[in-house]
Amino acid sequence: MSAPLTLDGNMSRAKAQRALTEAFTKAGLDSAALDARVLTCAALGIDHAGLLRDPDLPLGEAASSLMAFAKRRLAREPVSRILGRREFFGETYAVGPAVLDPRPDTETLVEAILSALGGRANEALRLLDLGTGSGAILGALLRQFPRAIGFGVDLSPAACAIARQNLDALGLCGRAFILAGRWLAPISGRFDVIVSNPPYIEAEAVAGLDPEVRLYDPRLALDGGVDGLEAYRAIASAAASHLAPRGILAFELGADQAAAVDSILRSCGLEPIGRRRDLAGRERVILAGLEIQP
Repeated sequence: MSAPLTLDGNMSRAKAQRALTEAFTKAGLDSAALDARVLTCAALGIDHAGLLRDPDLPLGEAASSLMAFAKRRLAREPVSRILGRREFFGETYAVGPAVLDPRPDTETLVEAILSALGGRANEALRLLDLGTGSGAILGALLRQFPRAIGFGVDLSPAACAIARQNLDALGLCGRAFILAGRWLAPISGRFDVIVSNPPYIEAEAVAGLDPEVRLYDPRLALDGGVDGLEAYRAIASAAASHLAPRGILAFELGADQAAAVDSILRSCGLEPIGRRRDLAGRERVILAGLEIQP
């Protein structure tokens, strides 16, 4: 049996990083080297360049912080949760227990909307983000559409507080408004974009998710009901009456859900107009507009 991980103030930065990488690799963490580097830099309060420049400097007082970080990561807590922040579409967002950790794959959803509305970048668009969580999707869109105003809705008051904090930090408080409620219930008027990364995991499958997800993401943001499609039905059934004439509805999709969500959209008077794959080649996003009447 290998010796347990130990770090002390006399250990060099480089040696500590190697020790973390080894411990994380033995624990089966997929991104062991990256996690070790990020946590080492965070504990020391330096960037990667600083770590490369002075690898032989001792950890000093940062040893205790780094050890605490390491124990949390070995318990499968994601690095973003340990640090309390996540990078998304070029900006930094605070995350906490009440919100889903924004994934890089969700950037595909933002990219799909930008592509669909590229010619309208300078219009005074109205945006609606349902299940806004950290506010990352809404924040990314508002940064790209400088004349737009946006509304984020979340059932969790704690999530709403984090979203407001993040949007304020981006300087968007005059254009972003956060409401507590269920899907479109607190909303009136029509929107040029209705977007959602809803809970889409089948209820029985939540228990089998990776510990980083199952233990640290809120179940409210994961559990999509018996078949994983409850949120899609709830949103699609009300979306047509809230879409502007040239508006689009954009959903992030779970694995192999494209055909089922396509059917839901059509049954609610919406016309699917495109899909987009993520970097892994999986159908990640579906777009829809108002059904054209003959």
